[in-house]
Amino acid sequence: MFVKLATIIPLLLIIDVSWGLYFHIAEGERKCFIEEIPDDTTVLVNYKVELYDPRSGGFMPSSPGIGMHVEVREPNDRILLSRVYSSEGMISFTSTTPGEHVICMYSNSTSWFSGSQLRVHLDIQVGEHAVDYANVAQKDKLTELQLRIRQLLDQVYQITKEQSYQRHREERFRQTSESTNQRVLWWSLLQTGVLMGIGYWQMRHLKSFFEAKKLV
Repeated sequence: MFVKLATIIPLLLIIDVSWGLYFHIAEGERKCFIEEIPDDTTVLVNYKVELYDPRSGGFMPSSPGIGMHVEVREPNDRILLSRVYSSEGMISFTSTTPGEHVICMYSNSTSWFSGSQLRVHLDIQVGEHAVDYANVAQKDKLTELQLRIRQLLDQVYQITKEQSYQRHREERFRQTSESTNQRVLWWSLLQTGVLMGIGYWQMRHLKSFFEAKKLV
């Protein structure tokens, strides 16, 4: 299959599926994120946990005694990953089905200071953004040009998967729309039938009433 380079380059410039953030989490609290991921796509999650110490009024740069329980669920609600990690590290998994993946995190420790909370720095990278190309170049002994070509091929492959996933979403949305339209049609027909039945019953009742009163 041949793809025009003029079509690919704008897509390569606008696609960016890596993002970073941080959030606060209290003891026993559970934070979840939804990420739409195509099938057979590698996801890399870098995180770092900092513990707020109310005695000093700041976050501790290192919290070795604090761990995070990470759970990843697929669109069919199957658990893809469920493990306890340390306070800082990297999580990697590969999707098997396309759709919305739910990534949940919560602390597995209860030995916090009174009034303390956690600040979790999170960076999620999807697809070719999750590949360490410096390591790939060193392992496969690639030149700079070969590495760049490898990156472009990976990006084209990722774009193809994204387009396939978008077609899957469009087909699913179309099926949902058709099902909704069909239900609305049957509901309208049912309402019409009920109204006609009530009207017929009212006419019969009025006719019987008038005959009983000898008005007709």
